[in-house]
Amino acid sequence: PRPADDRAFIGHPKGLGFLAFTEAWERFSYYGMQSLLVLYLAKYLLAGGNAANVAFFAPFKSLYGGLEGPALASAIFGTYASLVYFTPMLGGMVADRWIGKKRAVIAGALTMALGHFLMAFDVSFLFALLALVIGHGLFKPNLASQIGALYAPDDLRRADAFQIYYMAISTGVIFSPLVVGTLGENAGWHWGFGAAGVGMVIGLCIYLAGQRHLPPEHMQARRRDPAAAPDPMSAADWRMFGVVMLLLPVLALALVPNQEIFNAYLLWGDRDFDLMFMGAKLPTTWLITLDAITSTVLMAAVVLFYRLYGKRRAEPDEFGKMVIGCGFVVLGMLCLFAAAATQPVGGKIGLFWPVAFHVINSIGFAHVMPVALALFVKLAPRQIASTVVGLYSLAFFIATALTGWIGSRFDTMAPTQFWLLHAGLAGVAGLAFWGLKLALGRRAAVAA
Repeated sequence: PRPADDRAFIGHPKGLGFLAFTEAWERFSYYGMQSLLVLYLAKYLLAGGNAANVAFFAPFKSLYGGLEGPALASAIFGTYASLVYFTPMLGGMVADRWIGKKRAVIAGALTMALGHFLMAFDVSFLFALLALVIGHGLFKPNLASQIGALYAPDDLRRADAFQIYYMAISTGVIFSPLVVGTLGENAGWHWGFGAAGVGMVIGLCIYLAGQRHLPPEHMQARRRDPAAAPDPMSAADWRMFGVVMLLLPVLALALVPNQEIFNAYLLWGDRDFDLMFMGAKLPTTWLITLDAITSTVLMAAVVLFYRLYGKRRAEPDEFGKMVIGCGFVVLGMLCLFAAAATQPVGGKIGLFWPVAFHVINSIGFAHVMPVALALFVKLAPRQIASTVVGLYSLAFFIATALTGWIGSRFDTMAPTQFWLLHAGLAGVAGLAFWGLKLALGRRAAVAA
C-alpha cells in the first residue's frame, strides 16, 4: 500500500515505526550524554585541573568572562545545547537544496557517533561537542520531516503520529540515564560517553533497514529531470511561513522551564535532593529517567484522553492545546518553588515535590512540544518542509541559550526566585499562544 494508506504500525504507516525507533536510539545517545554533561563538567572536567588536558580549552574558557565551577559548567552546557538546536535549521536547508533528507540523516548519524566516541577522551572534548552539534543539525530535521511525508495533508493521524514519535523519544530517554548515566557516574565518565556512541550506531542501523518503507524524496525526482525546478512559493505559502516565524519566540519561552531540567535542575538535585535509597545514593542522572517515565506514560495518557474526548466533543486546536500545556508547566514550576520554600535549614529536599513537578510538567510537555511540531509541519510549505522543521529547532536554540544564561546565575539567586522566574516565562508564553489563537488560529487552519 501507499505509505499514506498503510496502517501496519499500530494504525500508522510502517515507516513511522522505523523512524520512531531510529529516533529512540538517537535520543538514547543524545540524552544519555546530555544527562552527564553538566555533572561531568562541574564534578570532573572543571575540577582538579582536568581542563588543562583539553585541546584549546584556555581560549574557549576566556569567552565566558571569568566564570568558574558550576556557573561555567552551566554556561558551557547552554552554549552546546543551544547550538545543537540551531544547526537543524542549516541541516534542513542542506537537505532541501542539495543532498536530500535520507543522505542528511545518514551523514548526521555517522558524525554524531564519532562525536560520542570522541567524548571518551579529555583532549578531544571540544572536537566532540563540535561533531555532535554538526551531526545533530543534519539528523534531526530531516528525520522528523519524513514523518509528515507519510500522511496526506488532510490525514488526521498526523498529530497522533508526532505524539507517538515523542513517546519513542521518551522511551529512549528512560533507558539512557540507567545505562549511560550509571556507567558515567559509577564506572567512569568516559564509559558513559562510549555507551552513548553505541546507541547512535544502533539507531543508524535501524534507519538503514527501513529505507523501503520511507516516502520517496523530491530530490530523487529532480535528479531524474535536471531541468525540473521546485514550485515557487505562493502568497499563501509566505503567509503561513510568517505564522511560523511568529510562533518561534513564543514557543521558545514555553520551552525554557523544560530545558532547565538538564542544567541547573540537575546541579540543584545533586546538591540538595535526598537521593539516598537503602544506604546508597542514587545516580543524579536517574532524575532524567524519572522525567522520561512520567513523560512517556502521560504522553500516552494525553493521546488516549483526546481520542476519547474527540468522540464526544471537538478537540481543542493546536493553539488551544499549547495554552493548556503552558498552564501545566506553570504549575510544575510552582512545585519546584514549593520544594525550595519548604527545604529544612541544612537539610535535604524529599522527593515528593520533585516527583509532583515531573508529573505535572510532563502533562504540559505533551500539550506543547509534539503539538507545536505537528503545527510547524502542518503550516510548512512543501518546498521548504525540512527548513521549517529546522526552524522548530531554532525555538529550542533560543530557549536553551536562555537556559544557559539563567542557569549560570542559579548560585546567585534564591532557588524560590529562580523557579518563580521560570513559572513566569511559561505564563507569558501561554498568554501569547492564546493571543495567537485569537488572531491567527482560524486563518492557519483554513490555509493548512
